[in-house]
Amino acid sequence: MFDVCIVGAGVVGALCARELSAYKLNVCVVDRANDVCTGASRANSAIVHAGFDAKPGTFKARFNVRGSEMMEQVCRDLGVKYVRNGSLVLGYTDEDKATLSDLYERGVKNGVRDLALLDRDGVVALEPHVTEEVTCALYAPTGAIVSPFGLCDAGLGHAMDNGAEFIRNFEVDRIEREDDAYVLYAGEQSVRAKYVVNCAGLYSDKIAAMVGDDSFTVHPRRGEYMVLDKAFTPSLTNFTLFSTPTPKGKGILVTATTGGNVMLGPTAEELTDKEDLDTTAAGTASIRAQSARYVQNIPFNAVITSFTGLRAVGSTGDFIIHASAPGFITFGGIESPGLTSAPALAEYCAELLAAEGLALEKKEDWSPVRTKGAIKFNKLTDEQKNEIIKENPAYGNMVCRCEGVSEGEIVAAIRTNPGARDVDGVKRRTRSGMGRCQGGFCSSIIVEILSREMGIPYEQVTKSGGASIINYGRTKGGEHND
Repeated sequence: MFDVCIVGAGVVGALCARELSAYKLNVCVVDRANDVCTGASRANSAIVHAGFDAKPGTFKARFNVRGSEMMEQVCRDLGVKYVRNGSLVLGYTDEDKATLSDLYERGVKNGVRDLALLDRDGVVALEPHVTEEVTCALYAPTGAIVSPFGLCDAGLGHAMDNGAEFIRNFEVDRIEREDDAYVLYAGEQSVRAKYVVNCAGLYSDKIAAMVGDDSFTVHPRRGEYMVLDKAFTPSLTNFTLFSTPTPKGKGILVTATTGGNVMLGPTAEELTDKEDLDTTAAGTASIRAQSARYVQNIPFNAVITSFTGLRAVGSTGDFIIHASAPGFITFGGIESPGLTSAPALAEYCAELLAAEGLALEKKEDWSPVRTKGAIKFNKLTDEQKNEIIKENPAYGNMVCRCEGVSEGEIVAAIRTNPGARDVDGVKRRTRSGMGRCQGGFCSSIIVEILSREMGIPYEQVTKSGGASIINYGRTKGGEHND
């Protein structure tokens, strides 16, 4: 029997687990996938929004500003990369200028600090590469970028370090109420918990309906992205660049990432299929056309990958946060600024559970600082590298040359909570396979390391769990028995 079961290991679920791990509670997180951060948290813009966009008085406004204020310290405690690079919302017309003025006033009401309206000269002084079309901008110096993969992994890992459990490949298909507990079923498997927190993203409406709450729906909004080779983009922009927003969102952006690349996107296309992750020629064309209005001379020939994310758009226009049933808290429709809001939503989760009757008693020895952070070998000095190699020679074996990732880092990613179990899991934690060759040289070695560390045949290692088999047999050496 668990005190709390959290459904969904995205950024909100992971940080809720971390928050609850500070109390004397038995907590578990279940997810239908083979790893953390495989839904909306995996494929988004990685922006820590300042908070000027959301309508005052909404959940989005409240938790955006609070989350933005919390994020830097949370990342520092968890060892996650955070860069306060600031953002510019670019304007081109008199109508845009008026909209930016409205956003400024909205941001002030929301409590966003240090906002400023800039004319053409002010914009160019900050970002000299903007196009000639740009006439004005809203500047938000508190805007930032973060690693969403790192935040999910470290957040849930910290919770597990403090006693929480993570159950993978657990797709909830029904929920029953028995005595004083909920029983969550995934086929023949089941988990029993006194309280439930629904952080199921695109499927939060489906999970809520299992306990009789059909008050909202969630549909996907597809966003396509393009990533540029960091060797060609170091001076393209220092900021996150937006255009004036539309009802469908904040539009295409041009932004630096914590990994050193520049990312373009996303598009915004309303869908009904919650699994449609296709990239399209139309999406690529839209990104190219719109981003070219922001900055000059974007090297589109330096695109190394494209990908698609699905945003969980709720039917109310705001975050959907309520008790779907006694002791059953739902976080639904957590679209942008959901990543930014996640630390504040986790804080609120504990408050809501306490209001539902959960006793919260702090652990005397709990620390917000995670002491098992990953070593980023390529960021160390030569002296530091040599010392680490003396202790563990695996750090001297380079596996991913594009990103400078060593065998030691990959082994640590597999062994450290919550532990990578497939090639994509290693990629998200270490950046191996995210460089120019996109895993063309290192993937086979990573498969070998996963096979060895997990004690499974080479042919059973998957790309992303389930049926995503990479190798079906050996082409050399005849039959092989592990």
